[in-house]
Amino acid sequence: MTARVFLLSPAMCGGERAQMVMSPRATFPLAQQLRTEAGAPLGDVFSFLSGLYFRGKLAYARAFAVPPPGAPGVLVITPDAGLRPPEVPLTAAGLRAAARVDIGVDSRRYRQPLERDARALAAALPPETEIVLLGSIATDKYLLPLGAVFGERLTYPLDFAGRGDMSRGALLLRCVAAGSELTYAPASTVVRRGRAGVAGSG
Repeated sequence: MTARVFLLSPAMCGGERAQMVMSPRATFPLAQQLRTEAGAPLGDVFSFLSGLYFRGKLAYARAFAVPPPGAPGVLVITPDAGLRPPEVPLTAAGLRAAARVDIGVDSRRYRQPLERDARALAAALPPETEIVLLGSIATDKYLLPLGAVFGERLTYPLDFAGRGDMSRGALLLRCVAAGSELTYAPASTVVRRGRAGVAGSG
């Protein structure tokens, strides 16, 4: 079986749902946990911020990751802290800091930690390990830094092409329920077939 690690694109950290979970008046458990010194799991926070799409990515990655011994199977791209496991704690202060960082190829605060962690991951993984990006390839914000490190090892689900975020999330949850994994192709080849036709921003 091919060793496989998943990289998940982040949730929007500065939107309406972020304001909701960070409100000092919020009484639901995740908001209360986020306000503690220990924080809340990154994956739980991003699932709340993004809803169906991130929840689908996280469930799918956890179901189908095949990490090499000692390696993480699932890592989340963050706006300002590189690649992080979904179990790592995130505090309200950390979420506010992430919201201030632009996710783009020209943003050093975003790219430098991401490239640092991607290089460390590439060095730690056996060369035959496949890295699957669960995120948008409509722009270069993930492809450019990750593709420069992983090259042809960076793959992408073919069935993501032409779908919006909600459709992708629903697709991933159906795959988990059915125990059926998607087909992947090198991300660079998917992009060359038509970046303009790929929907989605996350």
